Amino acid sequence: MTESNPTVAAGVGSDADRELKAKHRGMWASGDYPAVAAELVWPLGASLVDAVGVSPGDRVLDIAAGTGSAAIRAAERGADVVASDLAPELFEAGRRNAADAGVELEWVEADAEQLPFDDGSFDTAISAIGIMFAPHHEASAGELLRVVRPGGRVGVASWTPDGFIGRMFRAMKPFAPPLPAGAQPAPLWGDEAHVRALLGDAVDGVEVQRGAVTIGRFATGAEFRDYFKANYGPTIAVYRRIAEDADAVRALDDALAALGDTQLKTAGDGTMPWEYLLVTATRR
Repeated sequence: MTESNPTVAAGVGSDADRELKAKHRGMWASGDYPAVAAELVWPLGASLVDAVGVSPGDRVLDIAAGTGSAAIRAAERGADVVASDLAPELFEAGRRNAADAGVELEWVEADAEQLPFDDGSFDTAISAIGIMFAPHHEASAGELLRVVRPGGRVGVASWTPDGFIGRMFRAMKPFAPPLPAGAQPAPLWGDEAHVRALLGDAVDGVEVQRGAVTIGRFATGAEFRDYFKANYGPTIAVYRRIAEDADAVRALDDALAALGDTQLKTAGDGTMPWEYLLVTATRR
């Protein structure tokens, strides 16, 4: 490993940026994201690994790996895997998941916008609903590309702006603090045009597909809301911000429950399809 690219973006690595990243780390360490990953979105990692074509012997980096939904699937294919994340508090659950799967991989604390790896040191770099939450998209996309060798593969799966999770973030936006200068909304990583612009002419053979994780965990919108209030870091952070404003709490409660009920009604079969965009490409 080596120092990350010092020119990834203006402001990245500044005191303000370090404070922002500390808040992000605390947000993802709050609640019980390992439960969210295991109970709701674990299959998405396999879809990403399949799409990018991980092979035995590949050196693979999973950026913002969380508890390893993609990293562990890559290791199961015989790859040499590094799982990196800003929140190392998630690694304990990740190591348990890896042990249960009978695989070994390396876990490294790392900021997606300043990865501590040499240029071109991986055959493949992936991220399953992880890199999208790094606030400076050009910086994180630049790092994703930098660490992959020419001819290597990149693959990213992200919630779409108009899918269920994208709409959940829109529902929370009036109650959340404004984005810091230079930051962009996470669900933009689920917009095809935005991702193509981020990857630019550094890649060839961009392939785009939409998929959905089908959630059968919640019978009502209120049940969904209460689960996310208790377990999902971004939702917990918004509720903490408005905790002293009973009217705001009630309004957000109503908005999230209504969103969940609408999704259940639309699906009509007791499930909630959560749409994601999956993008793969080859590094030039």
